[in-house]
Amino acid sequence: MKRNNFLYFIKEGVRDLFLHGFMSFAAICVIVACLVIMGTFVLVMMNIQEAIINLEQDNEILVYIDDTYAESEAKSVGSQINMIENVLEASFISRQQAMENFVEKQEDPDLFAGVDESTFRHRFSVRLVDINLMADTLTEIEQIPGVARTRADQKVAEGFTAVRSIVNVVSGVIIVVLFVVSVFIISNTVKLALFSRREEISIMKMVGATNWFIRWPFVVEGMLLGLAGALVSFFAEWGLYELMIAQVNKVDTLEILEFIPFANVLMPMALVFGVIGFLVGVGGSLLSIRKFLKV
Repeated sequence: MKRNNFLYFIKEGVRDLFLHGFMSFAAICVIVACLVIMGTFVLVMMNIQEAIINLEQDNEILVYIDDTYAESEAKSVGSQINMIENVLEASFISRQQAMENFVEKQEDPDLFAGVDESTFRHRFSVRLVDINLMADTLTEIEQIPGVARTRADQKVAEGFTAVRSIVNVVSGVIIVVLFVVSVFIISNTVKLALFSRREEISIMKMVGATNWFIRWPFVVEGMLLGLAGALVSFFAEWGLYELMIAQVNKVDTLEILEFIPFANVLMPMALVFGVIGFLVGVGGSLLSIRKFLKV
């Protein structure tokens, strides 16, 4: 592309942007609204996913060791448990510690003051890398010599898996819908500009202008609309997210909620907003101009 042509395309794209100022403003507002809704939903989903991961890690497997094993022998079983690929960590709990934990959880600990620690087994608290593989991991653990039995809440694990699948599907559907809406709005905005210049486009075609020479100014216009909407929506999303966290932190009953800091997702969000804004703008322009070039 020649430098003079490039400057011409930029100039014409910017001119069309301001020539249809109200529609350009409306298009940017719609893009901002769609991206903010999309971004908010993505952030909510990311926080839900993070919460699910944390809950998964807390959903431990208890591995009870044969009661004939001394403490040193019981500890040696842990090295074999940790060798299993899906095991994140296996923490040893002695009989004494198991008894103390049990007594602490009772409403009246004094009632259990005379309980002997020998009534409890040495055990391991096992956390997994992937909770979806819990059944297979339990089978491997139960085959280790010295393991008497295991206890795990598989129903809870299945529940976490189902929630994660639903979250992924719903987020994907909403993102696609909002993307299509944004492209449709941009397409209609550019169509108005094309309609007012349809005679000019016909003349340019008759004197030999190529389709791409005609397309580029409108592509530039759509790109500018998309990027402007992405820029505004990114900072709006940032501000709204920080405001939401500040408001939630003021409520004592919601202190247990933990949020991913926006700084941790700043660059990915900026990149995603920029790419979506660019694709929406350019895609909308290319879709709208096709029929006007058929002369």
